[in-house]
Amino acid sequence: MVSEKNFSVICAFLAAALFGGTAPIAKILLDGIDPIILASLFYLGSGFGLIIYILLQGIVSKKKKFLEASLQKSDYPWLFGVTLFGGVLAPVTLMYSLLMTPAATASLLLNFEAVSTTIIAFMLFGEAVGKHIWAALGCITLSCIILTWNPEGNLEFSLAAIGILLTCCFWALDNNFSRNISSKDPIKIVAIKGTGAGFISLVFALAIGQSLPSLQTSVLAMVVGFFAYGGMTSVLFLLALRGIGTSRTGSLLAISPFFGVGISFLLFNDVPDFSFYLAFPIMLIGALLLIFEKHSHMHHHRSQIHEHRHRHSQDKLHHDHQHDSTDPPLSPSGEHCHLHEHIERWHEHPHSPDIHHRHKH
Repeated sequence: MVSEKNFSVICAFLAAALFGGTAPIAKILLDGIDPIILASLFYLGSGFGLIIYILLQGIVSKKKKFLEASLQKSDYPWLFGVTLFGGVLAPVTLMYSLLMTPAATASLLLNFEAVSTTIIAFMLFGEAVGKHIWAALGCITLSCIILTWNPEGNLEFSLAAIGILLTCCFWALDNNFSRNISSKDPIKIVAIKGTGAGFISLVFALAIGQSLPSLQTSVLAMVVGFFAYGGMTSVLFLLALRGIGTSRTGSLLAISPFFGVGISFLLFNDVPDFSFYLAFPIMLIGALLLIFEKHSHMHHHRSQIHEHRHRHSQDKLHHDHQHDSTDPPLSPSGEHCHLHEHIERWHEHPHSPDIHHRHKH
């Protein structure tokens, strides 16, 4: 059976693969759709798709087993931040920036999300960041500077490329806000985020005079949004967050531009300039350093009571609590969700800053 950590890593890789194809596909769709309209359709597709899934799940499973913790009142400020920065500001900024940026270059620039995510996780939330991660982020930052440099323009740096970097900062805030609700039901979180962000963007776009495309094109954009933009990508990202933490999940997403670059070469005839080939190996080194980073030391767990999905057979170090008749039964995969207590303890083992390891260093 796959361990919780390996499952989280697999989720991060799948999210990277789905998200990697976003920039080149979005660039194609921008030929016939206004930027803010496209951003809204992407997120409406993710929200509606997951709402349909929730409804079908309720019909198929009459005796639904509640494997995920429900959102509480204290979670809604974080959910609002996720919706605003990740669902509205980031995609709208990205759509306008893509109009003036080669798809392959844009795909690599999006790697700056890993840098900004880690910096925010370190400075605002105190997440542990070792020397290997800083070295990796240095490589990614250098490659982004190389890609952003535009000596032939009126500005020293390309305004469109800077827009993509700003997009990464918005998504970095989204990632770190998501950290605080990652133990809750990811399907419902992304459904609310997608629907809310989609409607906000759509109302704004229509108010400034942008128009909806044909029904066929709109449905295509929403399908892309469900799989690759906000829907399944965001669900997989949240599942990875709870297992390996913000900076590590963001780090694994650093490989996503390489999927985007491959798709760009297949879809477009444009040949990248020299800066692309110079930046690519530097960014690859940074991504590899992030993926293979290890972390282990003696650490302290404070007494804690919380609720989240867990599997006792795969995490005996932390989930050794007792059960009573009121606790839900285990699912076929050996998981369930209920309020439980972690006793205070000291121990040492390899770990990531998941929902049980957000201690100080």
